[in-house]
Amino acid sequence: MHSSATTIEDLLRDLAPRVLGAVTRRYGDFDASEDAVQEALIAAATQWPGEGVPDDARGWLIRVASRRMVDHFRSEQARRRREDLVAAKALPDAHLARAADEGEPDDDTLTVLLMCCHPVLPPASAIALTLRAVGGLTTAEIANAFFVPETTMGQRISRAKQRIKASGATFSAPAEDEWPARLASVVHTLYLVFNEGYTASAGADLQRTDLTAEAIRLTRMLLRLRPDEAEVAGLLALMLLTDARRAARTDQHGSLIPLAEQRRDLWDQARIAEGIGLLTRTLGSAPVGPYQLQAAINAVHDEAPSADETDWPQILALYDVLDRVAPGPVVALNRAVAVAMVHGARAGLTVLGTLEADDRLAQTHRLDAVRGHLLELAGELTAAQQAYQRAATRTASIPEQRYLTLRAAQLRDDAREDPPASHP
Repeated sequence: MHSSATTIEDLLRDLAPRVLGAVTRRYGDFDASEDAVQEALIAAATQWPGEGVPDDARGWLIRVASRRMVDHFRSEQARRRREDLVAAKALPDAHLARAADEGEPDDDTLTVLLMCCHPVLPPASAIALTLRAVGGLTTAEIANAFFVPETTMGQRISRAKQRIKASGATFSAPAEDEWPARLASVVHTLYLVFNEGYTASAGADLQRTDLTAEAIRLTRMLLRLRPDEAEVAGLLALMLLTDARRAARTDQHGSLIPLAEQRRDLWDQARIAEGIGLLTRTLGSAPVGPYQLQAAINAVHDEAPSADETDWPQILALYDVLDRVAPGPVVALNRAVAVAMVHGARAGLTVLGTLEADDRLAQTHRLDAVRGHLLELAGELTAAQQAYQRAATRTASIPEQRYLTLRAAQLRDDAREDPPASHP
């Protein structure tokens, strides 16, 4: 018997994709099955804390979801033939779970993940559907995580399922030649979930530990299902090596502390060791990918005894490779910082200047934030203050706004106290 609410919540999240796989495989309707499983999960979350968890928790959920499916088919007058089919196959409750298991392969969780990250879905929809169908989160929980109304998130999830249905996708593993792209889509979705949790794009908190924890949990699950996939191991290593610094990223008031100023004794050494272990086993076993490279960069940061002892030449070399393997504006921004740390702030600013025409950075605060940092390193305090101030107006994250505004104010005060020398 399981007793605590936390244990029940963890159990339901672990069972969610396996129950969905069993129900979808039996009834062939991913959309309706997902709704039915959500109802079963809510029923369990309501009943189990008081009544105790059944010995066959998974079978209980499958039975409840199966009843919902029968009710669904019976209420669909326009689908009378399907209703008759279900009625003809209907079995007593004691047999529903066993029937749903017939012929069920071991990789249903992976099949559910692949379905939720179908290429027809935009990233935001894939994230929402993954968190609900695989993570077992309710629509309300997902809406709260992304600061949107529950009705908006419900519509997003509904549209995602409709797009999958319209695509003609079936609940089955993709063809062999489709595997790399489909798995890459799953990995990218989990990466986006983690990033949103590690540095929330909006709101009062810098971090959303519920999202980072869920991303790590799902990536562990994916690695168990695909243990030979180097990039899945690389992603998990990246998450662990990054999340290891979580406790040092904010002070007691929730204010942001930059990497160079963090207390390294607060870093989670167990997570660092696990991440480095994953990376050590993975590198060289397959062609290196972007997640392995990002993990390697974070490993260099985590292994440095202090900010001054960071091996920036090695980090720059890794960014050079990453820029060739997976070029993009965020990689270029980070590489500009590495160039500045190795070759001086002016060199970094030169690299940064090549990114100003990139439309992908036009609506983000990150270009001005990095510019402010490099200008500060170059001693151009007034220009740095202006860049920080511009960056502060472009982010919806309150901790980032606060940090950038404070940096701008400090530089303004420094400039007043130390005016430029006059020349005859």
